[in-house]
This record gives sequence, C-alpha cells and structure tokens, in this order.
Amino acid sequence: MRENAPHLVRHLSFIVPNYDWWEGPFYGVGLKLYDLLAGKMGLKPSRWLSKDKTLTKLPNLNPEDLRGGVMYYDGQFDDARLATHLAMTAHDHQASLVNYCEAVELMKEGDLTRGVVALDKESGERFEVRAHVIINATGVFVDQLRIQDEPDQEPMIAPSQGVHIVLPGRFLNSDTAIMVPQTDDGRVLFAIPWYDKLVVGTTDTAVEHPSAEPRPLKEELEFILTHAQEYLEEAPTEADVLSCFAGLRPLVSAGKGKRTASLSRDHTIHVSRSGLITITGGKWTTYRKMAEDVINEAIGIGGLEERPCVTMELKLHGWCEPEGDQIIDFRSVYGADLVRVDALLSEDPQLADALHERLPYRGAEVVWAARAEMARTVEDVLARRTRALLLDAKASIEAAPRVAELMARELGRDQAWIDEQISAYHELAEGYLCTISS
Repeated sequence: MRENAPHLVRHLSFIVPNYDWWEGPFYGVGLKLYDLLAGKMGLKPSRWLSKDKTLTKLPNLNPEDLRGGVMYYDGQFDDARLATHLAMTAHDHQASLVNYCEAVELMKEGDLTRGVVALDKESGERFEVRAHVIINATGVFVDQLRIQDEPDQEPMIAPSQGVHIVLPGRFLNSDTAIMVPQTDDGRVLFAIPWYDKLVVGTTDTAVEHPSAEPRPLKEELEFILTHAQEYLEEAPTEADVLSCFAGLRPLVSAGKGKRTASLSRDHTIHVSRSGLITITGGKWTTYRKMAEDVINEAIGIGGLEERPCVTMELKLHGWCEPEGDQIIDFRSVYGADLVRVDALLSEDPQLADALHERLPYRGAEVVWAARAEMARTVEDVLARRTRALLLDAKASIEAAPRVAELMARELGRDQAWIDEQISAYHELAEGYLCTISS
C-alpha cells in the first residue's frame, strides 16, 4: 500500500506505555518478534523508551506510575479514500462501476448461477445482469445471498461490532499513537492521531443481525471513555466527544460459543454447488491478496481467460511521489487529482469557502465528489468522500444544507431533493452524536 498509494498511506509510530515492572520486557520481546516476522517489509525496528522519552513523545499521557514505553511502527491510511481510489483505478482500467444498485435476486440457468436481478435504488428500475461467474463480496451481508442461493446453508459470518470515539486533538497533542494491548478486562485499546483529531477505540461485541448503519451501544461508549480517562492526562468526558461510530467486522464463524475477539481475521473463499463464489473475512491490510485469490478462483469457475495478476505493483488512481514521510492531511489524500480539485475554483471562486468553520473542507471538494467520485447523496460527501461526519458530527449537520445545494446544482436536482437530503442526513448524523447520559 505504501508503494502503490503513497498519497493515502503513511508510517505511524505507536507506544505501548508500561506501568508495571513486567510490561517493558514482556512487550519489548514480543515486538522484537514482530520485527523479525516483518523482515525486510518492516517499517522501522521497535525500541524501548525511558519514562522521560515516553513523555516527550506523548506529553499528554498519564505520568502517574509510568515506567517507560515500547515504541513500534505500523501504517495508517484513510479507508474510505482508499475505497474511492480503488474504484477510480478500476474505472481507469475499463471496469463498469454502478453506485446505489442492489442485487436483489440471483438468476439461475438449470443448477448454475448465471447473473443477478439488480435494483436501481434511484429510479426503482429492475434489470438483469448476466455473467459467466458471480462473486458475492458483500461483507457482513454475504449470508443473505448465500441462503438465497442454497436455503439449507449454515451462516458463514459471525459479525463483530467495533466502536470508536473521536476527540479533539489536544487530548493527545502528538503524532504518535498509544496502544494498550490489554485493559483490565482483556481488551485492546488504541488512541490514534487522525487528521487533527484523536480516535479512541475499539470494542469487540458480537452482533446477531448485521445492519447497514450500526450504532454504538451505551456500554461500549462507556468502556472507551472510562479507559481513555485512565491513560490520558486530561480525562475526556462525554461532552468532549465530537463523533462516535460503529463498524462491523465480517468474521468467519467457527461455530457457536466462540468469542468474536478470538475468531480469525483471515479471508475465506467458498464456492456453492451453483458456482456462486463467496469471499468474506479478511481485512484492509490484505485486500489486494483477497482480490487476487478470488479472481483466480473465478477464472476456473467461469472458464475465463487466464491472466497473471498485475496488482502487486499497480499504482492506484491519484498516485504521486511523496515528499519524505508526509502526513496524511485533508488535501494530500487526493494525490495527483488535487490540482484538478483546485482547478474548480476558476469556475466558481466561492467554492474556496469552507463548508463550516470547524471543518477543513471547501465547496470544491463537494463538487469534485459529485462530478468525479460518484457521490449521489449528502451522506456520500460528508461521510465517505470527506470524513466530516466522523471528525465532527454536529458541524457536519450544520454544513449539510450548503452541501445539498452544491450537489443539487451539479446533479440537476430540485428543491424537494435538497430538503429530503438535509432531513435524511440530519437523522443519520444524530446517531453519531455521543449521548451516553440521555
């Protein structure tokens, strides 16, 4: 990812703070093993830090009983921006992309799956798409299509919910992250600088029925805040939380009774009797290998022309040479497209105006999202093309009317559409406001 999308990926240092005598040698040895396993792909070697050096790197860490820390390195990226640029890369290579279109029914010829009935969510039109092979890559929702294909199948997925809160950057005041391998109840806690904010999480809660819009549970938010207060010198409160959000992990089931935290994060490929290929599990770190594996399977199932995989060294859309170990900021994630985003200002200088005083985005980013990144709704722009919803949910609600007006002008929508979009976004974004005490 660092080679193929350097505008979206950067090195990030983590410190494991040591408060007990045994933590320094225990985590130090463990991370040296981590270095060994990484080999030449490792970013930088881990090292032990004294108490003073730990506090120099993390000035807002709770110093009480601190003995030192162990520093190691990992990568950081913006997941939604990477997804967008992967889609744009596919388009650059002549893929046909469709947004807001749902596969509602599998089409069979005899015993074989040979297409899908698709629903255009904007027009309500249904149409058929035929293909030599169908890949079910729908994350936590793969079982819905699998059971439609073969009703007697056992579910593959044991969904797990992870929750994060977003705080102002002053709570960490550092470009180094905190990692606590084991809280008092055995969970992992991260406090990670992200843009100019601080993301703290995560939880691991089993979910029986996956939702397209999962919501944090009150107890999950309380867990994160309580433990953040233990490790940060300034204890954050509910009032400090700018946004809280939940995501679902498509973990592969290992049978009843297994804790989701113990389930494998590896991906699994399953081929049904009808030839439907399902891929699930996995994680962003291995997304490219997952795609290679499932396409190799599809070549055999669908009788397609065999071709060598070229994605190992394929530069993603927007690739540009980084200047040193640059940080990921609000503008750098556009990569080579940034000059085209800025060029929109010549069309309308008012696109240089900020969407909101607490958000770093301008009108130009909204127009670009609608024109070049397949954004169709206010939510698309504020949640996924920019990260306004996660950075400051309340500010994003206040910015929604201007975003709706800019999109309506670009997409040819009327006032009724604007009003509906503002209302729908307000309802959605209220779920990202932290309301533990209510």
